[in-house]
Amino acid sequence: MTTEMIDPTLHPDEPQVPAAVQRKRMSTFNLYYRRFMRNRPAVFGVFVFIALVLFSIIGPLVAKYDHIYLDFLNLGTPPSAEHWFGTTPAGNDLFAQASIGLQRSLMIAVTVSVGTTVLSAIVGTAAAYFGGRVERWTLLIIHFLMVIPTFLILALVSNTAGGDWRVIALALIFIGWFFQARVIWTMALSLREREYVEAARYMGVRGMRIVMRHLIPNIGSLLVINFTLGVVAAVMTETGLSFIGFGVKIPDVSLGSLIGSGANSITSAPWLFYFPAIALVMLTVSMALVADGLRDALDPTSAAGGRA
Repeated sequence: MTTEMIDPTLHPDEPQVPAAVQRKRMSTFNLYYRRFMRNRPAVFGVFVFIALVLFSIIGPLVAKYDHIYLDFLNLGTPPSAEHWFGTTPAGNDLFAQASIGLQRSLMIAVTVSVGTTVLSAIVGTAAAYFGGRVERWTLLIIHFLMVIPTFLILALVSNTAGGDWRVIALALIFIGWFFQARVIWTMALSLREREYVEAARYMGVRGMRIVMRHLIPNIGSLLVINFTLGVVAAVMTETGLSFIGFGVKIPDVSLGSLIGSGANSITSAPWLFYFPAIALVMLTVSMALVADGLRDALDPTSAAGGRA
């Protein structure tokens, strides 16, 4: 008779997981990893995204000038050895502004994507599990929020906060979570009747613990994809707001504000538009490629990931 090894680090109240099951979980992760690595565009997207993150971190450190410094001897000059990306009509170094703008857009995008993914996962799965009045009131709130003109809310909040990126991120989370929550609720409806959920309920496990320990982990693949796509959506939304003057405001900068100001002088000083626009395109395309690769890797019915 063989005896399965039990992980001694587990809490005594937690169910003991045999070592064979732990090895199976690890092999599942390796399977997803191999399927993802076979998708060359997705791998390329990861490297591009890492390069952009490094540029946003290292760029301000190696830039010759601060992004708010005004060089009155170089007003609207093209790229040169002194100013690698050129300068704005006010004398700002575009290289420093582009790196700071990318950093700010990434911070907004990741914050918004994490916030909307976590909030929608908890609300959507909780509504599906508890049902009854909780489900009815949750769906009523979601459907009400879906018909509110979100652009007006964003414009009002942004102007009131003076273009503070933290307030903009919170506003984007507020208007973005319910779309995902509606989809997650639909998926969680089929999970609440599964055997492991019923078993946990009969064992007296509390409702929210079942939601956090059983329902949410079983839609993890959807949440991962939602997170990556949420980064793209948040970047595009913030860019659109800043482009028309309702987003991040001076002295702070973002890719959207740089593109908005550069669009006004695209014929006389095209570098003001093209450098931040290229960074924006690289960011959105790389995340779209990563999301596509994750979808193929996590979907067992997809043939794009190849065989294990």
